[in-house]
Amino acid sequence: MENKIFFHNVYFWLKQPENNKDCEAFEVALQKFLNASIYTRTAFITKPAHTDREVVDNSYTYCLLVSFENKEQHNLYQKEPAHALFLKEASNLWGKVQVYDSEEI
Repeated sequence: MENKIFFHNVYFWLKQPENNKDCEAFEVALQKFLNASIYTRTAFITKPAHTDREVVDNSYTYCLLVSFENKEQHNLYQKEPAHALFLKEASNLWGKVQVYDSEEI
């Protein structure tokens, strides 16, 4: 098994991004998930930086940037109970999710 760092970037578009209660509920659920996850190497919850460049998409509400020691750790993360709980608690808050997975070269 080759150990290449695996990156999981998840972009969320909340249904009501201007609703502070929805944003807070999303952040709490996501942070609870990350605190409980045993597979992540690094994890960051981010928001758009609103850089004004043609190639930048600032339309999303939140981004989750996560790294793992390898793809196998990512696959385990996808199945852990904390992930299922996050989906149950927060999936009603977003209208769209886009995922970009990549690995170290």
